[in-house]
Amino acid sequence: MKMYIVDAFADRPFKGNPAAVCLLDEERSEEWMQTVAAEMNLSETAFLLPQAGGYSLRWFTPAAEVDLCGHATLASAHVLWTEAGETAETLAFATRSGRLTAVRAGSGIELDFPLEPPQPCEAPPELAAGLGVIGSYIGRNRMDYFVELQNEDTLAALKPDFAALRGLEARGVIVTARSQREGVDFVSRCFYPGIGVDEDPVTGSAHCALGPYWRGKLGRGELSALQLSAREGRLSLSVGEARIRIGGSAATVLRGELT
Repeated sequence: MKMYIVDAFADRPFKGNPAAVCLLDEERSEEWMQTVAAEMNLSETAFLLPQAGGYSLRWFTPAAEVDLCGHATLASAHVLWTEAGETAETLAFATRSGRLTAVRAGSGIELDFPLEPPQPCEAPPELAAGLGVIGSYIGRNRMDYFVELQNEDTLAALKPDFAALRGLEARGVIVTARSQREGVDFVSRCFYPGIGVDEDPVTGSAHCALGPYWRGKLGRGELSALQLSAREGRLSLSVGEARIRIGGSAATVLRGELT
């Protein structure tokens, strides 16, 4: 079966977040998909299987299946349109987070995802110990803890204690700050050591929380975001009342066949 590696939320290869995309030819067990994802050893491997009205889509880190993943969904849409000959104007994916869609947007792709806004909460001891800083806002949604810092420089300088963060009862931690850069509204970094990804290069699903949070602070729904990992990634956001459109580009870096 065909396998691809795609750099998502990147305008050229070797930037953004790499995801493996596997085009299944039949149903496979969860154990088999988890083994393949561990072999790929990327932050996520996506498994696509055609079904009536679209595709089944599942995402696995090297250690666990996840409920929502933006960059591997973007990579999947890219593979279907540029590598697999798909001609549908809208791609529909049946996932653990419901029906997700992708459409072409100029030279990029736009995803339609649910909002996952954070709600204020008390910070567990592992959070402060793991980040080494105190946030100006602490919240969480059904997946992640969420921390706003005072400025971008503090965010860029973070050196988390991943062993401490691994003790959190959550998928991971989203950390954000207002951007100091022209044309960028906010920046972020995302840490998921509990599911085998210490720092994720670019996290589409985190922007389901970041989008509504910054809409509330900045008073507008059209936003430009930058994730400050070593590889960096840019995202455009259009935040609605219940859904968010997440835009970005992608580049294929490897084509192969899984034996």
